[in-house]
Amino acid sequence: NSVVVKQFQFSRAGSWSDYQAYDREIQVLKELDSPNIPRYLDSFQTPEGFCMIQEYKQAPSLATLVGKPEWKSPQRVKQIAIAILEILNYLQKHIPPVIHRDLKPENILVDEQLNVYLVDFGFARLGWGEVAASSVVKGTLGFMPPEQMFNRQLTVASDLYSLGATLICLLTSTPSTEVGSLMDDKGQIHFREKTPQLSPEFVNWLAQMVAANYKHRYQSAAEAL
Repeated sequence: NSVVVKQFQFSRAGSWSDYQAYDREIQVLKELDSPNIPRYLDSFQTPEGFCMIQEYKQAPSLATLVGKPEWKSPQRVKQIAIAILEILNYLQKHIPPVIHRDLKPENILVDEQLNVYLVDFGFARLGWGEVAASSVVKGTLGFMPPEQMFNRQLTVASDLYSLGATLICLLTSTPSTEVGSLMDDKGQIHFREKTPQLSPEFVNWLAQMVAANYKHRYQSAAEAL
């Protein structure tokens, strides 16, 4: 069988937090069982560090599809949004809830049949609550909600902001590396004038997904669905 091998080498690691990310991913994946999350298969030590083995999915990342005209289609984006929300709903119903914390186009795979997979749980967190003030902010700029950027309380609504930003990248043909160009200094994403293909209902739904204040977002994936 084809598999994914993630290799960690102590000699090449940037920091101890890199090791923790690999170890955290293993611990989180061991607890998950979803057809839309590639399964953890095994891990083993090597002379330089260790390897993690994971199920392989024949599917490109959304990051490679941003900018292609057919991927700006509201109907196609809606289908992807529903699929990811169903994955998040599964994670949020887990006890304790799983917060991915790095949801972005690069970490979402979509195959030719529009099956959607969520990968890279290195920053994932079991349960919510405030992050220690001394801890390093984990995530990707442009996709982190304000509360994550400033080490404030995380909730299951934190991943909804990241999903909203990802969908906006698709709808506006904005590469993930340039999503910051759509944001103001308060973390609010401005996209309405760039999405004339959307209905007012879709625009309002998306705006609520990416509200800078988490209290103004949908409070769960189930509610967003």
